[in-house]
Formats: sequence, C-alpha cells, structure tokens
Amino acid sequence: MLRSKPNIIITGTPGVGKTSLCESLAGSTNLQHLSINRVAKERDCYEGWDEDSRSWIVDEDKLLDAIEDEVRAGGYLVDWHACDLFPESWIDLVIVLRSEPNTLYDRLKARKYPEKKLQENMDAEIMEVLLAEAREAFDKDLIVELQSNNPDDIESNAGRIEAWIEQWTPQNWGAAAEDGNVV
Repeated sequence: MLRSKPNIIITGTPGVGKTSLCESLAGSTNLQHLSINRVAKERDCYEGWDEDSRSWIVDEDKLLDAIEDEVRAGGYLVDWHACDLFPESWIDLVIVLRSEPNTLYDRLKARKYPEKKLQENMDAEIMEVLLAEAREAFDKDLIVELQSNNPDDIESNAGRIEAWIEQWTPQNWGAAAEDGNVV
C-alpha cells in the first residue's frame, strides 16, 4: 500500500541542526516531526544507560515496533542521529546534515557534552560516519547531503526539502489515488 505523504529522515551528528530543521519543516509542510529521542523516552524504548557518554541506549527493535504503524502510514520527518535501522521501504528521502568542525564543536560545547562524547561526535562528523551509514542502508538516489552551519542554511535547506515534497506529492499521491491504494 502506498503512502499519501512521504517520510523523510533528517539525520546527522548531534548538533548539526536536525531538530531545528524538522521544526521548521513541520511548521511549513503537512508532515509531522517525529523526534526519535522523544519517542524512545515516552514509549520506554531503552535497554540501558551509558554512564561514560551520559546517554540512554535505545532498544532499536522496541523502537521500530513502537513507530511502525505510524511511519508506514507516511507523513513524518524522522529526527535522529542514525538512519540505518529504518527499513528502506519506510523512507522516501534521507537528508544527512553536515556542519563545519568548528561550528559543531562550539554547539556541542554549549550543550556541555562530556569531553569523551564531544570527541566521539567530532570524529564521527569529520570521518563522515553518518553519511557512510546512509549510503550503506539506502539507495543513493534517496540520499541528499546538506550543509547546516547557520540559520541561513536551515532556511535554504527547508526550502529545498519543501520543493522536493511538492514534487513528491503529485507524483505519488495521484498514482496511488488512481489505484485506490492510498494509506
């Protein structure tokens, strides 16, 4: 069954602006912001706590079970620092946000990240870990890499994604409606 609205993953290293972009898009499109951090907390999708990084360890199977029906129906901006756990059949576009190292460092420092966690995230960004994960998990035609260093980038990125959504809807909604296979 086809979705009447697309699902878009907004991913990237912590601090690149995923949530800011999702909030902007949720306000300007008919898509809902699905913060995986919030879902994991509200639906108890944790398997433990990592004291070194001072963060929860998400139970990915439980998380996927918790959101499957919603996401399969479509219309979500999925906000999380990883994308390779989501089935490709659920996703229509993968946005990998990137930031300049100095910009990212300042953002993570402002969040008071422990030094080990800050360094792990800096290394992940410099080594393009999340971009590589996206490329391994999804067809290359679904992946778009965008810079996110300042408010102008957020605005520009939102505009590009809004244009993509406008193109997606007529292509997919019309064909699905004709076939009677609309979620």
